[in-house]
Amino acid sequence: MKKLFVILAFSCAAVACGGGGETEKKEEVKTAEAAPVEEPKSPEVQKGLELVAQSDCFTCHKVRDPLVGPAYISVSERYGEATDKVVDSLAGKIIKGGSGNWGQVAMTPHPQISKEDAATMVKYVLSLKK
Repeated sequence: MKKLFVILAFSCAAVACGGGGETEKKEEVKTAEAAPVEEPKSPEVQKGLELVAQSDCFTCHKVRDPLVGPAYISVSERYGEATDKVVDSLAGKIIKGGSGNWGQVAMTPHPQISKEDAATMVKYVLSLKK
C-alpha cells in the first residue's frame, strides 16, 4: 500500500511539474501569432517590436485584429505619423494607462516602462500604417 501511495505521489508531482513547459510554448505561439509577418523598417522600429514582445502588450493587442484593446494597425491609422506630439501622447498612455479613446475598457498602466522605451514602442506601432 505504501508503494502505491509513493508511486501515486511521484506521478502527481511529475504531472504538476511537467505542465510549465507547455504553458511557455503556448505563450511563445501567442506572441509569434500577434507579431507582424513583415520585417520592421528600421533598427529603432525593430527595437520597438522587441520591447512590445517583452512586455505584456500582446495580451490585449494584436497587430491586425482587435482583442481586448484595438489592433495596432487601427492605432497607427488613427494617429498617423510619428510626430513628437503623437509619440509623447501615446507613450504617456502606455505608462499611465487610460480609457475612453477605444471604448470603455481601460488600458492598464505600465509605470515600469521608461518614457524612452514607451516612445520606441509607439514608433513601432505607428510604423505599421500602410
